[in-house]
Amino acid sequence: MVGNIVGHHKSPFRGSSVEFAEYRKYVAGDDLRLLDWRVLARTDRYYIREFEADTNLRCYVVIDCSKSMAFGEKGARKFDYARKIAATLSYMLVHQGDAVGLEIFDDGVAMDIPPRRNPLHLRYIFDTLAGAEPRGETGLVAELHQFAERIRQRAMVIIISDCFCDVDELLNCFEHLHFQKHDFALFHLLDPLELDLDLDRPIRFQDMESNDVLLAEPEIIREQYLEAVQEYLVKIHEGCNKHNADYRRVVTDQPYDQIIADFLIEREQLAKGRG
Repeated sequence: MVGNIVGHHKSPFRGSSVEFAEYRKYVAGDDLRLLDWRVLARTDRYYIREFEADTNLRCYVVIDCSKSMAFGEKGARKFDYARKIAATLSYMLVHQGDAVGLEIFDDGVAMDIPPRRNPLHLRYIFDTLAGAEPRGETGLVAELHQFAERIRQRAMVIIISDCFCDVDELLNCFEHLHFQKHDFALFHLLDPLELDLDLDRPIRFQDMESNDVLLAEPEIIREQYLEAVQEYLVKIHEGCNKHNADYRRVVTDQPYDQIIADFLIEREQLAKGRG
């Protein structure tokens, strides 16, 4: 079933031969025979040449680690939920024989792990997820544009974020990913309180990223707030639909395993429809 996230087919994913695809930074354990000595001489930096090959799937899991992802009850924060989705999908992909990579970002790229298939690589992903904590402002828009430019070969991109950014700028990112022929899915994480503003007394709201403060009475602003939230959600969903991307609105009181199961089942049905 996991292979049907994009379907079994001949794809221009990376391998160790055939045709040059792109450069990436050298990491310990890489084959030194693939080191580009001309780039080293010119820039004094170590880069590996990567090549196209036939494989089932190359997937990148891209996680928002900005401060707003820390919202929620202890153990049920949006980022805790994101970790579970990322770890589960990574495990399933690697055990399917697919290559999975991980990118964690806040206001910049905090961690970039290239796609691999082996169990030791999976352990590295798990350890990285366990050690990450939300901080800083969101860099979602900049990160997705940089990703689309850097990863030129078609891939599956799973984005996990609360999408607290300018919606029009986010839709431009979707356009960029689509233009580069990436197949992407968005897991849009929301806390229940962010959807219903179910509060009954005056409260002090503080932006978790900018620290701006607003004093308000929820009963007075609730109707206007809910209208704005609905408009925001519809706009993002329509933006995904426009570019054939899978949109998942995920509320953090939902069982994460059911969210993943629904995602995989629908991707499988989509793959059968393409076949």
